[in-house]
Amino acid sequence: MMLTLSRFTFLPYAQASCGRGVLEMDSHNSLAIALNDILQVVNPTGDDWSTRFQVINDLKSVVQSVDILRGATVEPFGSFVSNLFTRWGDLDISIELPNGSYISTAGKKYKQTLLLDVLKALKGLGGFHGIKYISHARVPILKCDSNRGNISCDISINNLNGLMKSKLLFWVNAIDERFRAMVLIVKEWAKAHGINDSKTGTLNSYSLSLLIIFHFQTCEPAILPPLSEIYPGNMAADLTGVRAIAEKNIEDICGVNINRIKSDRTRMINSSSLADLFISFLEKFCDISLRALTQGISTHNGQWDDIDTNMRWQPKTYALFIEDPFEQPLNCARAVGQRNLHKIAQAFQSSHQKLTSANQIHPLAVLVRPEVLSIISRSLHAGAGIHGMNQLRTNPQVRTNPVGTFRTPTGPHLQTHVSQYQNRNGGSQTHRGPHPPTQGQQRYVYQNSPNNRVNQRPLPGSQSQSTSQSQDEVVSNNDVHKRNPNNGQSSQNAQVPPQRWRVRSEK
Repeated sequence: MMLTLSRFTFLPYAQASCGRGVLEMDSHNSLAIALNDILQVVNPTGDDWSTRFQVINDLKSVVQSVDILRGATVEPFGSFVSNLFTRWGDLDISIELPNGSYISTAGKKYKQTLLLDVLKALKGLGGFHGIKYISHARVPILKCDSNRGNISCDISINNLNGLMKSKLLFWVNAIDERFRAMVLIVKEWAKAHGINDSKTGTLNSYSLSLLIIFHFQTCEPAILPPLSEIYPGNMAADLTGVRAIAEKNIEDICGVNINRIKSDRTRMINSSSLADLFISFLEKFCDISLRALTQGISTHNGQWDDIDTNMRWQPKTYALFIEDPFEQPLNCARAVGQRNLHKIAQAFQSSHQKLTSANQIHPLAVLVRPEVLSIISRSLHAGAGIHGMNQLRTNPQVRTNPVGTFRTPTGPHLQTHVSQYQNRNGGSQTHRGPHPPTQGQQRYVYQNSPNNRVNQRPLPGSQSQSTSQSQDEVVSNNDVHKRNPNNGQSSQNAQVPPQRWRVRSEK
């Protein structure tokens, strides 16, 4: 018995039936369908959003119970804020200390002391388990798992840099929606190959996102510009003084530049499908271990940079250099050692070879972990396996947030949690199934603040219409994600004249 996958049934020699006759499918179409099915599974549902809102409120109660932290705010950042998290993604939390209207500063030892107080409160109040205190990291953190959905949380003190980086990644997605889809797919692929864990010396999710941005910058034609055209300065250095003013300045600069980029009529449009972009992504970094010997990745400039001539990167002490575009010259891939760099390169090489080989291998065998494959299998056809992949059918437990039987995309309304964060047009919006978050959810994530310190103006690229899509619109096999160069609105206050940007040639 064969399993119907999306609209097709996979047969030997890549034949498929879709109800309108038998079609000959090449490996590209097989990959496109597989990517669509992965997105259906890894995209957060309404329940996933709701659970994280509840966990944030639980952590607020914990922090408020600590006397020395009275007045502090609990603010999410990371993939939850950038809308790049999967159903099993962690939740990053920053406890921002009160300092009037000014950006608070605290030394590492003081942060370590405060996290110990939070640790005691977590143990005393309950609701969390697996509590671990990591004091000697560059940024001291407290790790714990919530009893609500087993959501893993990383808690830090005064991580405003992380919050702003998350906003900037969200705004990057406003330029081209394929960026978010690629991040979700690449995260799952990287986990399947064991290269998405900085604790074991491989790539963290932020580095993976930067690799995708770099790939989009160096496509022909380019999909994204160098990030210096969105924010030309060093964001981390500019976060000083009055918080509301500093954040607003960064937001205004990014808003003007993003609107300019989106409304640029001279912009060359790249209409590559998601499948094409994924294959070329793998191909681009097949030689990453060799190239990293002499060059580093700069998304700020949108090109490979020679390490020997970049004085900010001297001396070369890392196996791989992926510069943080918003906190230069910090290396986001500093945890990667030489041995793991070869492992990373091997994952790119083997995946590219298998997905482009004439030998018929199902793309899901390359792209997902066994537990995710099991979820796809159960969700598409109860009791049946994907043809040609029975040997991979397993029934493991997902470590974080076990999902059991796959839920259809009819998640509950989130009015209980987001009604107070209604969109500026007056109507509350809800989130169902594996679709992008509503404007109400987005505004909660990165605009709402108990002290109302964060600027409440509309975000760059936000529009009043609903962001919902049908499932078939997530990844279409025959209709690529095309971008209208006029779909953005030019800022009336923009003083920067339209500029034409092209991909920088690779060395």
